[in-house]
Amino acid sequence: MNIKVFVCNPFFENTYVVYDDQTLEAAIIDCGCLGAEEEERLKSFIESEHLTVKYLLNTHLHLDHQFGNYFASKTFGVSPMAHTDDLVLVDTFQQQCALFGVPVEVHRTPVEQTLNEGDEIHIGNFTLQVLHVPGHTAGSVCFLNAKDNILFSGDALFKGSIGRTDLPGGNHPQLVKGIREKILTLYEDTIVLSGHGEHTTVQYEKYNNPYL
Repeated sequence: MNIKVFVCNPFFENTYVVYDDQTLEAAIIDCGCLGAEEEERLKSFIESEHLTVKYLLNTHLHLDHQFGNYFASKTFGVSPMAHTDDLVLVDTFQQQCALFGVPVEVHRTPVEQTLNEGDEIHIGNFTLQVLHVPGHTAGSVCFLNAKDNILFSGDALFKGSIGRTDLPGGNHPQLVKGIREKILTLYEDTIVLSGHGEHTTVQYEKYNNPYL
């Protein structure tokens, strides 16, 4: 599995392109592109690598993680996928933008296929498994490549921190429980790629994260 990260929008959100360099199949995880420049960077990379985008995946549907869904859907012919419990955040997308003072008009993009615990997403020669880890939002999920020991944690887990739980759908005890049961039980050398900031490992978080 190959990984390219783009840091997008005023929230410095990590948008990931994951792809198989043999089949050239790809998925976009948390498309946060906001504005023409960020959209062009993503599009140019995908075209330069001759990738075919098969999936548009969301770890959750806070505004900064779904800004680019309309662009990606229109450009690559794929529809957003997210957990059922986060669909309300599509309906409240414009309100989220207003709440956080986003000054541009961004299109709301419906989710056409939902994700659930244990689902498997096949991209070329690798597979991403869906782990439901609610608490940052009700429908927060992580994507695990068990073969390569790589986890895309969204905003559930960061290096030395965890996702905020003070927004609608947040639940602090639920988030901590989910991280302990579903993430910290993975192999300690599992690389954790978060929705913001630098990567970390299960081992580092198990022994150093003050919230866990």
